[in-house]
Amino acid sequence: MDSKSKVWYVTGASNGLGLSLVKQLLAGGYRVAATSMNLADLECAVGEANSNFLPMVVDLTKEDSVSASLQTAVDTFGKIDVVVNNEDHGQIGSLEELSDKEARATFEINVFAMINVIRNSMPHFRKQQSGHIFNISSIGGFSGGYPGFSIYCATKFAVIGVSESLAMEAKPFGIDVTVVLPDYFRSNLLSYGPLSVAERQIPEYDIVRDVQQAYLQAKDSIQDAGPEKTAGVIIDVAESGDSPLHLFLGKEAYEIADQKVLEVKKDMCLWKSIAAHSDLAVNG
Repeated sequence: MDSKSKVWYVTGASNGLGLSLVKQLLAGGYRVAATSMNLADLECAVGEANSNFLPMVVDLTKEDSVSASLQTAVDTFGKIDVVVNNEDHGQIGSLEELSDKEARATFEINVFAMINVIRNSMPHFRKQQSGHIFNISSIGGFSGGYPGFSIYCATKFAVIGVSESLAMEAKPFGIDVTVVLPDYFRSNLLSYGPLSVAERQIPEYDIVRDVQQAYLQAKDSIQDAGPEKTAGVIIDVAESGDSPLHLFLGKEAYEIADQKVLEVKKDMCLWKSIAAHSDLAVNG
Protein backbone atom coordinates (compact mmCIF):
# COMPACT_ATOMS: atom_id res chain seq x y z
CA MET A 1 0.00 0.00 0.00
CA ASP A 2 1.28 3.46 -0.91
CA SER A 3 1.85 5.17 2.43
CA LYS A 4 0.36 8.40 1.12
CA SER A 5 -2.96 6.61 0.75
CA LYS A 6 -3.18 6.45 4.54
CA VAL A 7 -5.97 8.41 6.18
CA TRP A 8 -5.22 10.24 9.43
CA TYR A 9 -7.67 11.39 12.11
CA VAL A 10 -6.15 14.09 14.32
CA THR A 11 -7.79 15.70 17.35
CA GLY A 12 -6.94 19.13 18.72
CA ALA A 13 -5.88 20.31 15.27
CA SER A 14 -6.33 24.09 15.55
CA ASN A 15 -2.99 24.83 17.18
CA GLY A 16 0.19 23.41 18.65
CA LEU A 17 1.24 19.89 17.76
CA GLY A 18 -2.08 19.02 16.12
CA LEU A 19 -1.84 21.94 13.72
CA SER A 20 1.77 21.20 12.84
CA LEU A 21 0.93 17.56 12.23
CA VAL A 22 -2.04 18.32 9.98
CA LYS A 23 -0.03 20.80 7.90
CA GLN A 24 2.85 18.37 7.42
CA LEU A 25 0.51 15.52 6.51
CA LEU A 26 -1.35 17.57 3.92
CA ALA A 27 1.92 18.86 2.48
CA GLY A 28 3.03 15.23 2.18
CA GLY A 29 -0.07 14.21 0.24
CA TYR A 30 -1.90 12.37 3.01
CA ARG A 31 -5.64 12.58 3.59
CA VAL A 32 -6.58 14.07 6.93
CA ALA A 33 -9.69 14.34 9.06
CA ALA A 34 -9.06 16.96 11.73
CA THR A 35 -11.14 17.96 14.73
CA SER A 36 -11.54 21.19 16.65
CA MET A 37 -14.08 22.86 18.89
CA ASN A 38 -14.06 25.83 16.49
CA LEU A 39 -14.34 25.27 12.73
CA ALA A 40 -13.41 28.86 11.88
CA ASP A 41 -10.13 28.58 13.80
CA LEU A 42 -9.27 25.31 12.07
CA GLU A 43 -10.09 26.56 8.58
CA CYS A 44 -8.22 29.81 9.22
CA ALA A 45 -5.13 27.88 10.30
CA VAL A 46 -5.23 25.14 7.64
CA GLY A 47 -7.77 25.96 4.93
CA GLU A 48 -11.23 24.93 3.88
CA ALA A 49 -12.30 21.35 3.21
CA ASN A 50 -11.00 19.75 0.03
CA SER A 51 -10.42 16.28 -1.38
CA ASN A 52 -7.62 15.62 1.11
CA PHE A 53 -8.77 17.64 4.11
CA LEU A 54 -11.88 17.16 6.23
CA PRO A 55 -12.17 19.72 9.05
CA MET A 56 -14.82 18.92 11.65
CA VAL A 57 -16.26 20.42 14.81
CA VAL A 58 -16.24 17.63 17.38
CA ASP A 59 -16.97 17.65 21.09
CA LEU A 60 -14.62 14.88 22.16
CA THR A 61 -16.29 14.61 25.56
CA LYS A 62 -19.54 13.54 23.83
CA GLU A 63 -19.46 9.99 22.51
CA ASP A 64 -22.15 10.63 19.89
CA SER A 65 -20.11 13.51 18.46
CA VAL A 66 -16.95 11.40 18.34
CA SER A 67 -18.69 8.41 16.77
CA ALA A 68 -20.34 10.56 14.11
CA SER A 69 -17.06 12.27 13.21
CA LEU A 70 -15.24 8.98 12.74
CA GLN A 71 -18.03 7.63 10.58
CA THR A 72 -17.98 10.83 8.52
CA ALA A 73 -14.25 10.39 7.99
CA VAL A 74 -14.75 6.78 6.87
CA ASP A 75 -17.63 7.78 4.57
CA THR A 76 -15.49 10.56 3.08
CA PHE A 77 -12.17 8.75 2.64
CA GLY A 78 -13.23 5.10 2.74
CA LYS A 79 -11.23 4.22 5.85
CA ILE A 80 -9.07 5.47 8.72
CA ASP A 81 -5.51 4.25 9.18
CA VAL A 82 -4.00 6.42 11.90
CA VAL A 83 -5.62 8.11 14.90
CA VAL A 84 -3.75 10.78 16.87
CA ASN A 85 -5.25 11.66 20.24
CA ASN A 86 -3.74 15.09 20.70
CA GLU A 87 -6.48 17.19 22.36
CA ASP A 88 -5.05 18.57 25.57
CA HIS A 89 -6.09 20.69 28.53
CA GLY A 90 -3.30 22.38 30.49
CA GLN A 91 -4.25 22.86 34.14
CA ILE A 92 -1.79 24.23 36.67
CA GLY A 93 -2.07 24.74 40.39
CA SER A 94 -1.06 22.96 43.56
CA LEU A 95 -3.17 19.94 44.34
CA GLU A 96 -4.70 21.49 47.45
CA GLU A 97 -5.70 24.59 45.49
CA LEU A 98 -7.45 22.77 42.64
CA SER A 99 -11.16 22.18 42.98
CA ASP A 100 -12.86 18.89 42.21
CA LYS A 101 -14.43 20.57 39.18
CA GLU A 102 -11.05 21.71 37.83
CA ALA A 103 -9.46 18.31 38.37
CA ARG A 104 -12.32 16.43 36.71
CA ALA A 105 -12.40 18.85 33.76
CA THR A 106 -8.74 18.10 33.08
CA PHE A 107 -9.33 14.35 33.17
CA GLU A 108 -12.41 14.80 30.96
CA ILE A 109 -10.33 16.22 28.10
CA ASN A 110 -6.96 14.54 28.58
CA VAL A 111 -8.20 11.05 29.41
CA PHE A 112 -11.89 10.38 28.83
CA ALA A 113 -12.07 12.23 25.51
CA MET A 114 -9.11 10.13 24.33
CA ILE A 115 -10.92 6.97 25.44
CA ASN A 116 -14.02 8.05 23.50
CA VAL A 117 -11.94 8.29 20.33
CA ILE A 118 -10.25 4.95 20.93
CA ARG A 119 -13.51 3.18 21.74
CA ASN A 120 -15.13 4.41 18.54
CA SER A 121 -12.15 3.96 16.23
CA MET A 122 -11.42 0.38 17.27
CA PRO A 123 -14.40 -1.16 15.40
CA HIS A 124 -13.11 0.39 12.15
CA PHE A 125 -9.58 -0.84 12.81
CA ARG A 126 -10.70 -4.33 13.81
CA LYS A 127 -12.78 -4.62 10.65
CA GLN A 128 -9.80 -3.84 8.42
CA GLN A 129 -7.32 -5.70 10.71
CA SER A 130 -4.93 -2.76 10.77
CA GLY A 131 -4.47 0.68 12.26
CA HIS A 132 -2.21 2.80 14.42
CA ILE A 133 -3.19 4.82 17.49
CA PHE A 134 -0.93 7.57 18.80
CA ASN A 135 -1.79 8.89 22.27
CA ILE A 136 0.01 12.09 23.22
CA SER A 137 1.21 12.02 26.80
CA SER A 138 4.20 13.94 28.19
CA ILE A 139 7.42 13.31 30.06
CA GLY A 140 5.29 14.58 32.95
CA GLY A 141 3.34 11.37 32.57
CA PHE A 142 6.45 9.34 33.31
CA SER A 143 8.01 11.51 36.00
CA GLY A 144 5.70 13.68 38.07
CA GLY A 145 8.30 15.81 39.79
CA TYR A 146 6.85 19.14 38.70
CA PRO A 147 5.40 21.35 41.48
CA GLY A 148 2.09 22.86 40.44
CA PHE A 149 1.41 20.32 37.69
CA SER A 150 0.01 17.45 39.77
CA ILE A 151 -3.34 17.04 38.01
CA TYR A 152 -1.84 17.55 34.56
CA CYS A 153 0.80 14.92 35.32
CA ALA A 154 -1.87 12.59 36.70
CA THR A 155 -3.78 12.71 33.42
CA LYS A 156 -0.63 12.05 31.43
CA PHE A 157 0.26 9.07 33.65
CA ALA A 158 -3.24 7.76 32.88
CA VAL A 159 -2.64 8.16 29.14
CA ILE A 160 0.43 5.93 29.42
CA GLY A 161 -1.40 3.28 31.46
CA VAL A 162 -4.29 3.17 29.02
CA SER A 163 -1.91 2.93 26.07
CA GLU A 164 0.11 0.07 27.54
CA SER A 165 -2.99 -2.04 28.18
CA LEU A 166 -4.58 -1.08 24.87
CA ALA A 167 -1.45 -2.19 23.02
CA MET A 168 -1.92 -5.73 24.35
CA GLU A 169 -5.65 -5.72 23.55
CA ALA A 170 -5.20 -4.35 20.03
CA LYS A 171 -2.20 -6.43 18.94
CA PRO A 172 -4.20 -9.51 17.84
CA PHE A 173 -6.09 -7.31 15.38
CA GLY A 174 -2.96 -5.93 13.71
CA ILE A 175 -3.35 -2.56 15.43
CA ASP A 176 -0.29 -0.68 16.73
CA VAL A 177 -0.33 1.67 19.71
CA THR A 178 2.28 4.32 20.46
CA VAL A 179 2.25 6.65 23.44
CA VAL A 180 4.25 9.81 22.80
CA LEU A 181 6.21 11.38 25.67
CA PRO A 182 7.58 14.76 24.55
CA ASP A 183 9.76 16.83 26.82
CA TYR A 184 8.39 20.21 27.78
CA PHE A 185 10.16 21.84 24.85
CA ARG A 186 7.82 19.86 22.59
CA SER A 187 4.78 19.51 24.85
CA ASN A 188 1.24 20.65 24.12
CA LEU A 189 1.37 22.26 27.54
CA LEU A 190 3.57 25.02 26.14
CA SER A 191 2.15 25.26 22.63
CA TYR A 192 -1.53 25.87 23.27
CA GLY A 193 -1.28 29.37 24.73
CA PRO A 194 -2.96 30.35 28.01
CA LEU A 195 -3.15 27.67 30.67
CA SER A 196 -5.98 27.17 33.14
CA VAL A 197 -4.88 28.37 36.55
CA ALA A 198 -6.47 27.25 39.81
CA GLU A 199 -9.23 29.66 40.80
CA ARG A 200 -8.33 29.36 44.45
CA GLN A 201 -4.93 30.79 45.35
CA ILE A 202 -3.51 29.78 48.73
CA PRO A 203 -0.75 32.21 49.82
CA GLU A 204 1.36 29.43 51.31
CA TYR A 205 1.83 28.05 47.77
CA ASP A 206 3.29 31.26 46.32
CA ILE A 207 6.71 29.61 46.28
CA VAL A 208 5.32 26.80 44.14
CA ARG A 209 3.82 29.34 41.74
CA ASP A 210 7.16 31.14 41.50
CA VAL A 211 8.94 27.90 40.57
CA GLN A 212 6.15 26.98 38.17
CA GLN A 213 6.19 30.31 36.33
CA ALA A 214 9.97 30.42 36.11
CA TYR A 215 9.95 26.96 34.56
CA LEU A 216 7.21 27.84 32.04
CA GLN A 217 8.90 31.06 31.01
CA ALA A 218 12.27 29.36 30.52
CA LYS A 219 10.80 26.59 28.40
CA ASP A 220 8.38 28.77 26.43
CA SER A 221 11.18 31.04 25.25
CA ILE A 222 13.01 28.24 23.41
CA GLN A 223 10.37 25.75 22.28
CA ASP A 224 9.16 27.32 19.01
CA ALA A 225 10.35 24.42 16.82
CA GLY A 226 9.03 21.76 19.16
CA PRO A 227 5.64 20.95 17.58
CA GLU A 228 7.08 20.80 14.05
CA LYS A 229 9.83 18.38 15.02
CA THR A 230 7.44 16.24 17.05
CA ALA A 231 4.98 16.04 14.17
CA GLY A 232 7.74 14.93 11.81
CA VAL A 233 8.84 12.13 14.13
CA ILE A 234 5.26 10.88 14.54
CA ILE A 235 4.89 10.63 10.76
CA ASP A 236 8.20 8.80 10.49
CA VAL A 237 7.14 6.31 13.18
CA ALA A 238 3.81 5.69 11.47
CA GLU A 239 5.68 4.85 8.26
CA SER A 240 8.44 2.81 9.89
CA GLY A 241 6.63 -0.52 10.11
CA ASP A 242 8.36 -1.08 13.45
CA SER A 243 6.73 1.38 15.82
CA PRO A 244 7.61 1.61 19.52
CA LEU A 245 5.04 1.47 22.29
CA HIS A 246 6.85 4.28 24.16
CA LEU A 247 8.16 7.17 22.07
CA PHE A 248 10.24 9.60 24.12
CA LEU A 249 10.97 12.85 22.29
CA GLY A 250 13.69 15.32 23.11
CA LYS A 251 16.96 15.30 25.01
CA GLU A 252 15.27 16.47 28.21
CA ALA A 253 12.73 13.64 28.02
CA TYR A 254 15.48 11.03 27.83
CA GLU A 255 17.42 12.62 30.69
CA ILE A 256 14.35 12.79 32.94
CA ALA A 257 13.31 9.23 32.08
CA ASP A 258 16.81 7.90 32.84
CA GLN A 259 16.81 9.71 36.18
CA LYS A 260 13.37 8.35 37.08
CA VAL A 261 14.45 4.79 36.31
CA LEU A 262 17.53 5.20 38.51
CA GLU A 263 15.43 6.59 41.37
CA VAL A 264 12.94 3.72 41.16
CA LYS A 265 15.74 1.15 41.10
CA LYS A 266 17.32 2.81 44.12
CA ASP A 267 14.07 2.69 46.10
CA MET A 268 13.52 -0.93 45.13
CA CYS A 269 17.01 -1.98 46.17
CA LEU A 270 16.82 -0.16 49.51
CA TRP A 271 13.62 -1.91 50.60
CA LYS A 272 13.57 -5.12 48.58
CA SER A 273 14.81 -7.36 51.41
CA ILE A 274 11.84 -6.34 53.54
CA ALA A 275 9.11 -5.15 51.17
CA ALA A 276 9.38 -8.10 48.77
CA HIS A 277 8.89 -10.64 51.57
CA SER A 278 5.99 -12.92 50.72
CA ASP A 279 4.38 -12.44 54.16
CA LEU A 280 3.61 -8.81 53.27
CA ALA A 281 1.45 -9.92 50.35
CA VAL A 282 -1.07 -11.85 52.46
CA ASN A 283 -3.45 -8.91 52.78
CA GLY A 284 -2.36 -7.20 49.56
